[in-house]
Amino acid sequence: MRGTMMRHILLCICIALVGVIGCSSNPYGDSYGVADTRTIQQVRYGTIVKTEPVSIEGEGQLVGALAGAAVGGILGSKIGGGSGSDIAAIGGGVLGGYAGSKAAEGVSRRNGVNLTIKMDDNGETIAIVQEANPNMMFRVGQKVRVNIDGRNARVVPM
Repeated sequence: MRGTMMRHILLCICIALVGVIGCSSNPYGDSYGVADTRTIQQVRYGTIVKTEPVSIEGEGQLVGALAGAAVGGILGSKIGGGSGSDIAAIGGGVLGGYAGSKAAEGVSRRNGVNLTIKMDDNGETIAIVQEANPNMMFRVGQKVRVNIDGRNARVVPM
């Protein structure tokens, strides 16, 4: 009974991780997801006045923490018996949660670029952060197109 339950828990964790990984989108300015199709985007043009490399921190720590806590709790429950087993399960869950969170953070950290752009139409200066793409390099003085959809935008070189 207990072995079957552990297999079910591990299966649920694996399905959750696959779902999260499968849902991650390509944040480059030249890649679009299904949700981006057939949507109206405002198009503006501008000139890059500053570029800065940045780190984009991952958002998957919660899933990693939960998965780590579940696995750590299961492994910890195998130690000892009675109240010792309960204490080991709690300790394993805490340590597993911390390790899972740190692992997810490291895996999901990306290199990005903060682009400061002076808009052609009104002289306004805006900044947009997007993941760095080695095939799409930006430089000061470069003309760009800014595609805006609500609160989201992407910068594409012209």
